Amino acid sequence: MRIERFKTDIVPLRQTLYYTALKWLQNEEDAEDAVQETLLRLWKIREQLDTVDNLGAFASRTAKNICIDHLRTTKEHTEAIDFYLGADNETPYIKAERMDSVAIVKKIIEKLPELQRAVIQLRDVEGYELQEIADITGTQIAAVTVNLSRARKKVREMFMRISN
Repeated sequence: MRIERFKTDIVPLRQTLYYTALKWLQNEEDAEDAVQETLLRLWKIREQLDTVDNLGAFASRTAKNICIDHLRTTKEHTEAIDFYLGADNETPYIKAERMDSVAIVKKIIEKLPELQRAVIQLRDVEGYELQEIADITGTQIAAVTVNLSRARKKVREMFMRISN
């Protein structure tokens, strides 16, 4: 990809990337840093971008991954996980049981058919919108909705079977 095409196809996505990063990071400065990092990474692989079908979805996914990496390295993220898991008010037994349940669900998701696994991962774990998932998977929104419903149903059924 030449610099002219990069300027016309990638740079205009800046505002969208910013809102994606802001959604994940909840901090304007960190979001701006994530956008800069995203544009830098895309520039570094510009020669390979000619083979990408949907540059917008690819750029958004890159920004999201950068945000997740940032969250993994910050203390706030650790505190948020502890709050979500109820670390302050749960007994060690309950906490261990919850962690076991999470591990079981992850293993169940790994056994789903490829499209169902991708859709449930993108929607329920990573928080993508249905249209973004459709763009990433190359399917229609209706197919995403159906596969998400089927994946959730399978996970629920298999978890209940294992739990009982």
